[in-house]
Amino acid sequence: MTDAADQIIEIYRKHGLAWESGRGRSLFEKGWLDRFQELLPRRGAVLDLGCGSADPVARYFIERGFAVTGIDTSPPLLALAGERFPEHRWLLSDMRGLSLPRRFDGILAWNSFFHLRWDDQRRMFEVFQRHAAPAAALMFTSGPAHGEAIGAFQGEPLFHASLDRDEYRALLDAHGFDVVAHVREDPDCNGHTVWLARARAG
Repeated sequence: MTDAADQIIEIYRKHGLAWESGRGRSLFEKGWLDRFQELLPRRGAVLDLGCGSADPVARYFIERGFAVTGIDTSPPLLALAGERFPEHRWLLSDMRGLSLPRRFDGILAWNSFFHLRWDDQRRMFEVFQRHAAPAAALMFTSGPAHGEAIGAFQGEPLFHASLDRDEYRALLDAHGFDVVAHVREDPDCNGHTVWLARARAG
């Protein structure tokens, strides 16, 4: 499974446009995006980690007046994001080493964070903390339990990993976040396991 984890970035670079065409525009995650948005200040700044082509998730925030900074490792997908929304920022970067000179009102890692190995996921909580403004919202998807799984995309193995629920809670707490909501395999969100948290203001 380690080899598959090493190939994630290359898969989205090679097959980004295929992913884009298959993703569709159905916003099945809207219920969670609405809850996330409720924690944000009006016209706040959102950091989208693994933003892809910016459609439909980043579009949701842009159309509601938020300033979006998107991070991705796929040049084809970032090019589409830039064409669609040139007034927002789209940066070619690996989320694991991200260190931007600003903080954000909301941080989103939807269907991206779970492609990282366990240790990389643990280290990501420092990245979340470093980029979170006081009382910032944080939302990410994970697996339902500790483990690794291999899917498939365009005939290539697609790596996923998850820590267990108690470890995610401990990592959030240790890095200054309180859990607002958590649903394992949410039937109203295509079975996604979702975490919504908020940075402590102090």
